[in-house]
Amino acid sequence: MNTRRDFIRKISVPLMALPFLNRLNETAPYEGKVLRVAIMGLGSYGTRVAEAMKESKKTKLVGVISGTPSKISTWQTRYGIPAANCYNYSDFDQIKDNPDIDAVYIITPNALHKDQAIRVARAGKHVICEKPMALNAKEGEEMIAACQQAGVMLLVGYRMHFELKTLEVIRMRKEGLLGKVLFFQGLSGFRIGDPTQWRLNKQLSGGGSLMDIGIYSVNGARYMVGEEPIWVTAQETKTNPEKFKEGVDETIQFQLGFPSGAVASCLSTYAMNGLDKFFLNAEKGFAELQPATGYGPIRGKTNMGELTQPHFTHQAVQMDEMADIILNGKKPEIPVDGEEGLKDLKIIDAIYKACKTGKKISLK
Repeated sequence: MNTRRDFIRKISVPLMALPFLNRLNETAPYEGKVLRVAIMGLGSYGTRVAEAMKESKKTKLVGVISGTPSKISTWQTRYGIPAANCYNYSDFDQIKDNPDIDAVYIITPNALHKDQAIRVARAGKHVICEKPMALNAKEGEEMIAACQQAGVMLLVGYRMHFELKTLEVIRMRKEGLLGKVLFFQGLSGFRIGDPTQWRLNKQLSGGGSLMDIGIYSVNGARYMVGEEPIWVTAQETKTNPEKFKEGVDETIQFQLGFPSGAVASCLSTYAMNGLDKFFLNAEKGFAELQPATGYGPIRGKTNMGELTQPHFTHQAVQMDEMADIILNGKKPEIPVDGEEGLKDLKIIDAIYKACKTGKKISLK
């Protein structure tokens, strides 16, 4: 039987969605504070972020940091970046003397994140770092400490934390519409190509699929279940040891246990295409996202029907929301700070340990 409460719930816009839905009705130019950003690492994802920032209302691309002079020149022309805001990996500490840059978005190989983030922090600039935040939890802790000491913010590029269908599932869980969570499944994988790329280099990547695509299932298990895991088990499978050298994981299956009794079963792989699915089972219903973490549009459904929230360019929304966090102290529905990144790194460390030892690893 429909009740007045059911009717109001159906016609009401969830509070967490209001800032995003305002994007549908924006006609007047934004006149508030703008976060001025330099991008470090001008590869394919750096380019994707730069293009998305053209849609951003609250951030502006004003600088670049790269080890390749030709890329700097191309970006200067493409994005109108002045020479005074261009740096290389040797001299970017000089941004401390540049009042026109507020933050640096680090989009470089994983092994470079820690040292680069610490240098940016010591230069007095806010740090936005791609995931994984670092190679391991110890490095993550050093980054957090350096940013705290410098009085700057450390954010991690968790774009899915601002995606509307994802946020709707989280709203339903929090409001009890799904009931007690029992099980989560995360499938994250694709068939990786060029064997010479840095993602298959242990020294640069810190691992393999888990440090790239698998982290989506690590992070997703936490925000979909709404708890922090207390134990990990994991198993590694390798079918092509020539391509996936020692220390570079091809496929890992891992399981997480949560305080409530809920469990997660996840797959991270570089050997299979088309794996991008989250499934949440609970006592009163379910939620499914597939694709769950791609660049969009995300598609999803629950026991109540299809999810129909609009799609926006993920990186544009991410940058606007991060500007609000840095400039206005906004608190996001799902954190994107260094502590959030550290939680994922601790789980990743435990997954690798479980693979190596064959034992259940406690996270308490």
